[in-house]
Amino acid sequence: MPTIDCQVHAYDRNDERNYRAVLAGPQVVTGDDMVAAMDAVGVDGALLISPFTIYGYDSSYCEGVAEQYPDRFGLIAPFDPNSDTVAADVEAWAARPGVVGARIVLAFEGVDADHPGLAHVLDAGARSGIPINVLCWGQLPILSELARRHADTQIVIDHVGLRQPFQPPAPDDPWSDVDEVVALAQYDNVAIKISGACTLSHEPFPYRDIWQPLHRIFEAYTLERCLWGTDWTRATNLLTYEQGVEAFRVTDTLSDDDRAVLMGGALERIYGWSPANG
Repeated sequence: MPTIDCQVHAYDRNDERNYRAVLAGPQVVTGDDMVAAMDAVGVDGALLISPFTIYGYDSSYCEGVAEQYPDRFGLIAPFDPNSDTVAADVEAWAARPGVVGARIVLAFEGVDADHPGLAHVLDAGARSGIPINVLCWGQLPILSELARRHADTQIVIDHVGLRQPFQPPAPDDPWSDVDEVVALAQYDNVAIKISGACTLSHEPFPYRDIWQPLHRIFEAYTLERCLWGTDWTRATNLLTYEQGVEAFRVTDTLSDDDRAVLMGGALERIYGWSPANG
């Protein structure tokens, strides 16, 4: 079974003089750079997320990367719930080759569950058959209400649903909201990215202190709704790409069958994509 990272980024310049803000990470991470990092540690494919911090709602750079490497990247872009055309935009996006999902950035939008644009995005995802990824740290009650209202939409929680650091150290209590994260497992249409989890550790590699809270999440959602990922390059100030991959390979808390589901199998099922079929 292929190893698939559920969230990576690529960008041409990390410069607030030209873009919205600076993302934690190198000055430049091209598609070539990301593929080289994946090749070095045996990651077969990844979901390429247009970085909101740099580009906002302009996904054109990552579109070019995905076109260059259609057998390595599935493509996801954020959408503006305040746009009058957002429903049509999501449906048009879903029809494009290489696209596997869309994204809502609840953590930075300052909207509530009744915002009509959120409903438009989620309903368009259901009609188009693509998952809607949601960055929702600090906004878990809103996501709970959206999941209840939009039971036909496949929703995927970004980054374990928890605030994650952009540089060390990890927060004093990084798992303080894990009960709310676990509660969201009651909705069958919700899956969760186990992305960036190593950045929540207070220990060095292989980050043994992440496993007890993660297994609570695994048990609540089942591994069929859990998707491993690194959130590269946001995590670059806290660990290497290799460490983000190998921590999940070397732990004795997962069986080989568990790893196969968590590190690729669940993603193939939820997104209908793998690096084998482009």
